Amino acid sequence: MIRAVIWDFGGVFTTSPFERFAEFEAERNLPKDFIRGINSTNPDTNAWAKFERNDVGIDEFDQLFLAESTAAGHPVRCKDIIALLAGSVRPRMVAALDIIREKYRVACITNNVKAGAGPGMDFDQKRAADVQDVMKRMELVVESSVVNMRKPDPKIYLYACEKLGVKPGEAVYLDDLGINLKPARALGMQTVKVAGVEDALRDLGAILGTDLLAATA
Repeated sequence: MIRAVIWDFGGVFTTSPFERFAEFEAERNLPKDFIRGINSTNPDTNAWAKFERNDVGIDEFDQLFLAESTAAGHPVRCKDIIALLAGSVRPRMVAALDIIREKYRVACITNNVKAGAGPGMDFDQKRAADVQDVMKRMELVVESSVVNMRKPDPKIYLYACEKLGVKPGEAVYLDDLGINLKPARALGMQTVKVAGVEDALRDLGAILGTDLLAATA
């Protein structure tokens, strides 16, 4: 029996930061997926992982990321890409959250950094306010930079479940990254990969027995 729905934030409630990474790479004549490649190399110990766990501050992160990108062939300052992390809120996903929170416990687990405003790491005040409006709907928001854990570490999913008072098998978890869904499944959660809004609503609705596509149209 499902009692809780737990959501990632970026790429789920907002447009994916990877789209903005791609634009940045094209503008700077960088190889395709260069930034994602840096962030996926040594994913538990690299600069990005340390920053998301709040093990290092922004200045140290800048130097570490610059060293990693330089070693990969193209020097990039982290301060140039942090502003790319925030996206625009997806209204239909927020509408689905409003429906779901009437019957289920709801929480967000987000890998974020101490930059910009709030959990969404946004430097734009309007977008930051939109993110905060979504977060206020959650019973629980678990930020990697606050709890010093980050996905895909299984401990962060267990932490969220414990705080909600549910077992992993009683939860659904949504994320746009397969690497973050794998440990959730291993813990017993049902999972939904968010590749697009309609597919995600269809898949989540099937699990919950609710026609979210029609309800949010």
